[in-house]
Amino acid sequence: MLCETSQICCNVKSKVQSTSVMQHCDRVVSSESNSDLAALCVQGDGLDLQDDEVQVPSDTRVADGNFGTSSFNLRSTDNLPDVGDLVKDKTCSKNVGLQPGKNFYLNRLAFEDQSSSSRHSVISLPELLHPVQSVSQIFIATFTSDILWFLSACEIPSHLPVTVACHNTERCWSSSTENRTSAPYPEFPNLVVVYPPFPEAIAFGEDLKRHGIGCHHPKLFVLQRDDNIRVIITSANLVPTQWNAVTNTIWWQDFPRRSAPDYSSLFTQFPGREVNQDSKSDFASYLAGFIATLLTDVPSQAQWIVELAKYDFGGAMGHLVASVPGIHSYKTPYIMESRHYACAEHGPSGSSGMKFLGSVEASVVGLSYLFHNATDANGAKLKKLASFLRKSCENAKDLSIVLTRNTNIPADANAVSIHVSNPIEFYEGDCVQLGFLPRNIAKWVSPLWDIGMFRFSGYVCPKEALGAALGGNNKKVRLILHVLQGPKFQDISKMMRPQHVIALCSLVAAIERCTGLWRLQEVLGQYKWPESLDSEFVYGASSIGSINAKFLAEFSAAAGKKSFQFDSEESDPEWGCWNARHESKDPSIRIIFPTIERVKNARCGIFPSKCVLCFSEKTWQRLRTVDILHDAIPHPCDRVGHPMHTKVARRRFQSRTDASSCGWVYCGSHNFSAAAWGRSISTPSGLKTNGRGNDNSSLDQMLHICNYELGIIFTFPQTKTDSSAYQKSTNLDDIVLPFVVPAPKYKRGDRPATRLAMWQALSELSEKEREKHRQEEMEAEAMEEILDEDEVVEATDYVAEEKEDEKAYAEILWSQSSQSC
Repeated sequence: MLCETSQICCNVKSKVQSTSVMQHCDRVVSSESNSDLAALCVQGDGLDLQDDEVQVPSDTRVADGNFGTSSFNLRSTDNLPDVGDLVKDKTCSKNVGLQPGKNFYLNRLAFEDQSSSSRHSVISLPELLHPVQSVSQIFIATFTSDILWFLSACEIPSHLPVTVACHNTERCWSSSTENRTSAPYPEFPNLVVVYPPFPEAIAFGEDLKRHGIGCHHPKLFVLQRDDNIRVIITSANLVPTQWNAVTNTIWWQDFPRRSAPDYSSLFTQFPGREVNQDSKSDFASYLAGFIATLLTDVPSQAQWIVELAKYDFGGAMGHLVASVPGIHSYKTPYIMESRHYACAEHGPSGSSGMKFLGSVEASVVGLSYLFHNATDANGAKLKKLASFLRKSCENAKDLSIVLTRNTNIPADANAVSIHVSNPIEFYEGDCVQLGFLPRNIAKWVSPLWDIGMFRFSGYVCPKEALGAALGGNNKKVRLILHVLQGPKFQDISKMMRPQHVIALCSLVAAIERCTGLWRLQEVLGQYKWPESLDSEFVYGASSIGSINAKFLAEFSAAAGKKSFQFDSEESDPEWGCWNARHESKDPSIRIIFPTIERVKNARCGIFPSKCVLCFSEKTWQRLRTVDILHDAIPHPCDRVGHPMHTKVARRRFQSRTDASSCGWVYCGSHNFSAAAWGRSISTPSGLKTNGRGNDNSSLDQMLHICNYELGIIFTFPQTKTDSSAYQKSTNLDDIVLPFVVPAPKYKRGDRPATRLAMWQALSELSEKEREKHRQEEMEAEAMEEILDEDEVVEATDYVAEEKEDEKAYAEILWSQSSQSC
């Protein structure tokens, strides 16, 4: 075995040296025979699947251009240093322990040495992992990956457990959980590749053949050690060019180990009725929830969630912002007074004293079965249900449910039946069974409930329940499942068995959290920003999606932008809300993206940028008259001529009395697109997402998100000059952005480096040069045939319907149950 391991390490080193990024700027292709691995080994991130950009990895080879002359004048690269050797020669101790705090570093480019980067905060991937010998396990989330390069460059021991979650279109969309993982390297037996699932709700086309808009796009590392755990959030994928030849941002922080695990940290804390106002304290909850979502179909990796409970994330320097694909309902930031917590052995008040941990959006399956069955031939139960529904509506109350464990049903030992009781007065026997929990929910509810770790209750929308009972449609009856601490919650560490670890991971993944734009709003809404002051709002990204005034307004509103300067009646429920009309009249955001001339004059020519930049011609035509585009000039100056793959936003408020400023900065994986942040869609007619028929229009929206994303926000509220404590904090202006600000506005004749612009620039190559890259051009032309997302996702309503397999499952349970309360 030692010989085999040595052999693979030798082969990997040889592979890295033969694919030197600075020599060829090549696509690195795995030598493994597993065809699925080919999708993992594509460099670049221009494949970020944005709104109107559904791209296919291209086998791009780039010749190194001579900076200072035309980017198409090729020169010899024989004397350039080898990237693999550069990585090995780095001293990995310089930046170890120098955590960025409320700031970020840039990656160390291959041409930089220790002295040239002394004025700027830079770090390499091996430095981030140093000392790798003390790491007990690693979790990585990335879009594209070259795993063999990573194993070699960072000298990963062959026995070290490594989990890599990455994108693979076929596997991520597969309905089979067997396709969710692979173990591609026998020489690294503890390395597992995970392909996170995409929900069918975001697919377009009933046969799911046009499902390519979803993208697993985060860039996350979690390094577990005995005494601490390191969380790294970056914009770089797990490929050598992204770390050695393209500018990316990097943030990390080490969190200490607790004396004993705290499982309550995995859930957002609710002191009383109000959400904890410092959302940095929910760092553990959001990190655990995001990782659990990626691992929910991979039981062998569920232990990661248990491990996170062993560390204290209370000192987090920033706020996590995650995006999870799906159709998300509006999340209210408080516990509504009408919520009842009821389970079978307790009445509505039976859970008194139990701590609320969160809610899960589920559904009721099999509701229509009973009311179309001979057992209710005279309609007595339907009449009783209608009576409960009427009383619930009259008293403006949600329809509370009572859950019952059905341990005597042979078809599913985890079965849980759902009952509703009299909303005015609860007493034993005065209830009607609606149906059951879906199988995929019951499989984790039951193990956690049976052992006493958690308790569950919830409510349904009366109108939805009645509509399904009458058989008028196949719409799902949404069920909001409340999760509370059970009597044995404090004994989780002692009672936890493998089946409970898997169930806990599923629960943490299912807990509702704000995501995308709503998470941005949740974080920034905690602070009182001085909207009356002048502010600079910039967003620089390597990919710009199919944005329009509506999305720009939604993003600005989520960031706190108000419209008080415009005429509006204060009695108007939308008073003060920033909308598309305001955005069109007074644009609020400056988009930072390189012009085609800047890309053509890059050191390595146009091909490296072609792999990482994404901007559709349709979006350019839409924005060219809006006057919000600014050129992306890399900073510091020694990075000019090298592509940028950063995704950074900043809103800065300038004081009128002095030089002080306040605001916030975001960095991470989110490109500036609705695919990454989400777009609002309407709630189906007649149904309110808060379940109570509230007329507030903000509650009647759902958020459509295509991508998995992860980033972090650093906030810098207004300082209080009379408090010395505020003087010690990091200032907003201490953060040096990776591009020049203020960025120069596009001049007349300037054009962004769109795909079309880059193709046209490539046509200027000589016939010999074009022949060399003919394959890339052929693949690029094929991408023209894919429809823009504009044409397929702009639906205003979304209706979830009960699936046939869910109906079949419920019918079996009905037939085997006593149908008694």
